[in-house]
Amino acid sequence: MNVFPGTSIVASQRMILDMPICDFGWADAFAFADEVASLPIGQTVISFLNAHNSNLMMHDPEYRAVLSRHIVLPDGHGIDLASWLFHGKTFPANLNGTDFVPALMTYMTVPKRIAMVGARADVLKRAAENFQKHAPWHEFIAVSDGFFDAAQSDEVMARVRAVKPDILLIAMGSPKQEKWIDRHVGPGHARLVISVGALFDFMAEEVPRASSTVRRLRLEWLHRLVHEPRRLWRRYLLGNPLFIYYILRHKLGGRESPPQTGGPRAGSRSF
Repeated sequence: MNVFPGTSIVASQRMILDMPICDFGWADAFAFADEVASLPIGQTVISFLNAHNSNLMMHDPEYRAVLSRHIVLPDGHGIDLASWLFHGKTFPANLNGTDFVPALMTYMTVPKRIAMVGARADVLKRAAENFQKHAPWHEFIAVSDGFFDAAQSDEVMARVRAVKPDILLIAMGSPKQEKWIDRHVGPGHARLVISVGALFDFMAEEVPRASSTVRRLRLEWLHRLVHEPRRLWRRYLLGNPLFIYYILRHKLGGRESPPQTGGPRAGSRSF
C-alpha cells in the first residue's frame, strides 16, 4: 500500500505490462485528485492507460519512461482483462478520462481555475463553454489549441502560468500529450495536470458519446469505430489483438512484477 505524500489517500498499485497502475475506486480517485489540486506546492500529473496506450508503450521506451513519472489510472476493458490475467481480479473502477474528468469537476465543490490546451480552436472554445455549463462554479479558460508549432511551447506555457490555474487539462492525443507535459509543464503551471486525449472533442459534442448502455457493456470502442472508421480502424481491429498478444506473452513469460510498495511516488513534482 502507498500513502501519497501531502494527502490522506492510501492506495495500492498493480503492475500491468511492467507499469504501475493505481487501483483507486471512484471515491478515492476523486478525493486524491481534489487533494493534490489543493496543495500549496508541488505538482501531480495524471495519465490513463488503455489497450491502445499499452501497445504504444510496448515499443516506445520514452513514452514508458514518461508514464512511469505520472499517476496512471486504468481505462477500459482491456486493462481490466490484463489485471484479471495477472492479478486474478479486475480494477475497482474504469477510470477513463472521458468520464472521470467531468465527474471530478462536479465532485470538486471549492471553485477552481482550469486551463485547457489542445484540440482545434473551435472545438476547444465549445468544450470550455460546455464545461462551464457543466460545473459553473469553476472557471474554464481556453488557453491554446493543440496545433501550435513545437517552438511555441514555452510561449503557450507562459500564457498558462499567467492565468494561474489550479488544474491544467492537456488534449493532444497519446503519446504526444504525455511527452509534451513531461518536457514543458512544471509545478509553477498548475498543481494538478491531466492528460485527457479526446475529451475536448466529446465535451464540444464534436464526436458523439456512446449510450450509457453501450458504455456499461464496455463496447464504447465499437461505437467509436463505427463513427470514425478511417481514423480508428487500425487502433481497434489491429490494436486489440496486438494487446492480447502482449499480455499473453507477458503472462506466459512469467514477467509480471508484484505491486509497487513504498519509494518515491510517481506523478509528483516539487519546486
